Amino acid sequence: MKKYYSITELTREFGVSTRTLRFYEDEGLLHPERRGRTRLYRAADRRLLQEILRGRRIGFTVAEIREIIHVYKEPPGEVGQLKLMMKRIDEKREELRQKRRDIDETLTELDNAEEACLTRLVEIGVGT
Repeated sequence: MKKYYSITELTREFGVSTRTLRFYEDEGLLHPERRGRTRLYRAADRRLLQEILRGRRIGFTVAEIREIIHVYKEPPGEVGQLKLMMKRIDEKREELRQKRRDIDETLTELDNAEEACLTRLVEIGVGT
């Protein structure tokens, strides 16, 4: 395994922009070493980036990701992090289920509105 990764290597591997990596650095999620103006990412930074991107894909905010990372670094460590992650997953799952219910309700309302329009068009003698 390589000791260091350049910003270019990570952007290519993960399909993100250099701006994205700098953003995660500014947010305190990544801490690459600096040699002059060059950022050098360790294997741990690479794994952390992988987890950050996974968290973003499943809908976690940067603040939620930061909280999960913070719990890992301090007591209760990994166990606390895993429990927090499971709690956040449950919350995200319920949030998505609620959005699904809201979408289904909206679709039903749209169907009802369309049916009312069609009924009224027939009433006033306009064919569709």
